[in-house]
Amino acid sequence: MASVRVKEYMVSQPVTVLHSASIAEAARAITEHRVSGVVVVNEAGGVVGMLSELDCLRNLLSEAYNGQAMGGEAVALVMTTPVTTCAADADIISIAESMLEYKQRRRPVVDQGKLVGQITCRQLLGALLDFES
Repeated sequence: MASVRVKEYMVSQPVTVLHSASIAEAARAITEHRVSGVVVVNEAGGVVGMLSELDCLRNLLSEAYNGQAMGGEAVALVMTTPVTTCAADADIISIAESMLEYKQRRRPVVDQGKLVGQITCRQLLGALLDFES
């Protein structure tokens, strides 16, 4: 299993949002694509953060509770940083162990600073099941 690489199971076109997008735009992307979170990128395609559906829900609910206009805040103010990334040639066992250790559901895959994919718990489960005896 240690010889199996992330690139064999990663999502090659993960859902992304710009750091300047609003929370409402990000929440729409999450719901429309039926994912639990998105990779936040800058204009050059570099990974700058992660945003989960829970982050969006927390923000929207807080704004609703406080009588504020919902979803107008920029993703950059809510996203999780710094972001742990991995390379496409990383082995899936090491990445799975790291994701468990840091309690992460997804990890962006980068090459020379640019986003090339994403590996999630779902893909890791699929990889492990492919090798069950």
